[in-house]
Amino acid sequence: MSEDRRVVITGMGVVSALGIGKEALLRGITSASSGITPTTRRIGKFETTVPLGVVPDYRPLEYFTDDELLLRDPYAQYAIIAAREAMEEAGLPDRSFVGERTAIVFGTGAGGEYAREEAAHRFLAEGKPRCNPTLVPRTNHQASVGFVSMAYGIRGPAIIVSSGCASSNHAIAQAYLMVKHGVADRALAGGSDANAVYTNIKAFDALRILAPDTCRPFSRDRRGMVMGEGGGVVVLETLEMARARGAIILAELAGVGMSADAGDIVHPTATGPAQAMRTALSEARLNPEDIDYINAHGTGTDANDREEIRAVKLAFGAHAQKLAISSTKSLHGHALGGVGGIELVATLLAMRENVLPPTVNYLGPDPDCDLDVVPNEARPKPIRATLSNAFAFGGLNAVLALRKMP
Repeated sequence: MSEDRRVVITGMGVVSALGIGKEALLRGITSASSGITPTTRRIGKFETTVPLGVVPDYRPLEYFTDDELLLRDPYAQYAIIAAREAMEEAGLPDRSFVGERTAIVFGTGAGGEYAREEAAHRFLAEGKPRCNPTLVPRTNHQASVGFVSMAYGIRGPAIIVSSGCASSNHAIAQAYLMVKHGVADRALAGGSDANAVYTNIKAFDALRILAPDTCRPFSRDRRGMVMGEGGGVVVLETLEMARARGAIILAELAGVGMSADAGDIVHPTATGPAQAMRTALSEARLNPEDIDYINAHGTGTDANDREEIRAVKLAFGAHAQKLAISSTKSLHGHALGGVGGIELVATLLAMRENVLPPTVNYLGPDPDCDLDVVPNEARPKPIRATLSNAFAFGGLNAVLALRKMP
């Protein structure tokens, strides 16, 4: 591979249940403090209180004007805030910035769910005959991409990806391929979601996969997932361009792997995720022994955690027993289409600080999850290379491989 088409990360931004910004996420990781808390969601006369990973003390008017908020559903707000932080860290725009050679690829599972639920209630419960004219732009999946494009004058490819819980990783993978193959020189990539609304909570509850207490991936007595909100965005660019402008390189995005289970619409299998991990390693020219840490999909459901551990064993063989594998969803909840962006930022922070993020709320080992899951406390460790996993309903898998630059 030629040096100029290697892809590196030069900026990151995040919004999560641990707060606004990457340093808030890092504090949660290092202190093993979960942002999951009992939260009430209401729509009209309907109400439910469940544990959620929502953005704490979020005040939209600190980031947007009243007029801007008319068109920006929370999922788009989170993407814009994360993109601002990533661009600032990357030192962009600068004199090298060319809007026509910059891409945006974001993921979202549902787009503007807050606006969609409010409109449905107005029509069906309150009998209103008309809706707010801002409903279409607020609910559009692609609104986050459009607003960020306009904010920075980005005129290259601008795409939204919607593949459920793998949306952000798929988006980052597509952006990586664009930069690697010369479609763009830079890209903003990641994703966001804000769909912990009443109707979505009730839908996931009907599947019997929501935890009544908290998220405890890979643990005995785990009881399910916890919905969250937020997003994460990174700046990708060629290694040559980053070096030429003296940018600080956070890590190399060395490879990606994507696959489909071709199995069951909701029940996960180990073979598809294992294939995606192997592909990511091969693309990155990494051996299994090179990987020190995996940020797992790790939702806290019985089947997902069991199958992911099986997948790691299939992909890594004997080295699986030497790996650290944790789920930061135990800290920030499952932000569905946006969670891959959050987890990529968490993984980059782990590499920067040489610390393994913990799997918190852990009660003890499950025989089916018998790898090192970094229980309850962050652990110092030099991290040379990592994987970040995302797997979605429908058996859709996307894995990112990161390598620390010398």
